[in-house]
Amino acid sequence: MRVIARVMLGKNYREAWEVFMAGREQLKLAAYAFADPPVPGFRYLPTRRNRRTWQLDKLVRSKITEIIKARLASSVYGDDLLGQMLWLQRSGAGANAENLSTEEMVGECRTFFMAGYETSANLITWAMFLLASHPRWQEMVRDEVVQEFPAHKPPLGDGLGKLKLLNMLLWETLRLYGPLSFLQRKTASDTILTHVKVPKGTMITIPLVMLHRDKEVWGPDADKFNPMRFQNGFARAAKHSHALLAFSYGPRVCVGQNFAMVEVQIVIATMLKSFSFSLSPTYVHKPSNFVTLTPKYGLPLIVRNLQLTR
Repeated sequence: MRVIARVMLGKNYREAWEVFMAGREQLKLAAYAFADPPVPGFRYLPTRRNRRTWQLDKLVRSKITEIIKARLASSVYGDDLLGQMLWLQRSGAGANAENLSTEEMVGECRTFFMAGYETSANLITWAMFLLASHPRWQEMVRDEVVQEFPAHKPPLGDGLGKLKLLNMLLWETLRLYGPLSFLQRKTASDTILTHVKVPKGTMITIPLVMLHRDKEVWGPDADKFNPMRFQNGFARAAKHSHALLAFSYGPRVCVGQNFAMVEVQIVIATMLKSFSFSLSPTYVHKPSNFVTLTPKYGLPLIVRNLQLTR
């Protein structure tokens, strides 16, 4: 969380620490909301959870808005994510930058937090599970990491782009155990999808779990672990170039996609350099979907320190 806060709000992120704590609580409340009865307008009723949700939403919006106003007043935007958005807005350097409202910047910050916090942690967890379950791939990825980053060199910088096997492993992890089981989008105008008329304001649910394991799209081995399917890039791994929607696609693609991938690469590469791991006999494989996809009973691992072994 501190990494995300630093990237998003810069060195003074501690001033908005309660924003991040509120974001964590919002994620949990959002998950509970899916169990609400399908009654029109239920989310507008002043229930205890709804009132708390509104309170947290107001807190997050007001705090980030205050930070934006303070930076605009000082003309010092900063080198963090928020500063970059402010610079684009004021300089007109980006496409349609003049249309980037304060509300949209608040929304991007919230998305960045949600994309980078629990989802990234779960991607690391499932990647560790797959590496522990497939020792050959663990050794292959470790050899690649050690070759690119010797003992004295931390896994940072441009070298991360050369970790092809690790990147393939992460894309396959996102396909098999993506943090989100579905995406929802609301139509901004009347539209037509595969000859079906969809009115404006319709909520569309995209079942990622089904799409990412569809044998017509991914082939007969869709349910199997096979990172080699991504050896030519994720756009060519399936019959459709947009079949992997772990980060969504198009104008609403996840703003934190590149950050999340770099974050996860650094963490896993760092662990692989010093440790080997295998599944504990106590591990019970039962993925559970609550906010994000997690191992219901945790991921107990047997960890061996390679430095001591050597």
